[in-house]
Amino acid sequence: MKPDQQVDVLRADIAGCRNCAAVLPHAPRPVLQLGAAARIVIVSQAPGRAVHDTDVPWHDASGQRLRAWTGLPGEQFYDPECVALIPMGLCYPGRGEDADLPPRRECAPLWHSRIRSCLTGPRLTLLVGQYAQHHYLPQARRMSVTQRVRSFDGLAPDTVCLPHPSWRSTGWMTRNPSFAAQIIPELPERVARALGEPPAPRIMC
Repeated sequence: MKPDQQVDVLRADIAGCRNCAAVLPHAPRPVLQLGAAARIVIVSQAPGRAVHDTDVPWHDASGQRLRAWTGLPGEQFYDPECVALIPMGLCYPGRGEDADLPPRRECAPLWHSRIRSCLTGPRLTLLVGQYAQHHYLPQARRMSVTQRVRSFDGLAPDTVCLPHPSWRSTGWMTRNPSFAAQIIPELPERVARALGEPPAPRIMC
């Protein structure tokens, strides 16, 4: 089966998944962006309510900040042949007392190996937030998010750790000015090199 056909089959299988239907607050609506040729892979935690409602990954203020960090314009960010967007939990998990609930633990073991097997060629992986980092870098679980982010790409080849770009990270960024001073300026260059393009002008967010 050709890679594009493999992706089509996987998308259909994921769209039909009802594995967590009994415990989700809304009907399952898996959200994923995937193309076999994607050279940037962004692994995050789970869709928020706005993403659940629109079926568009990162369709919120956090997505705006993430696109600013990476230097990717919207049309490129949402091109599945450039960027794969893979949540640890593919469906909106619901709301807790003061934040969204964690991604469902059943999801990544069920789908992530199949998702990653569809990707061809070299790629840069961005692990956004602790859930993605714990899953893909088990050797660094004892490290804090701050320690993992400061390592930039030193924990695994072609892998970068980032904090989640929600409003909650504003305080973290204030306490860790080196992120804005050193990592954010370098990240668009890494992304552009992975895509084989010159870096786009950076927009602060």
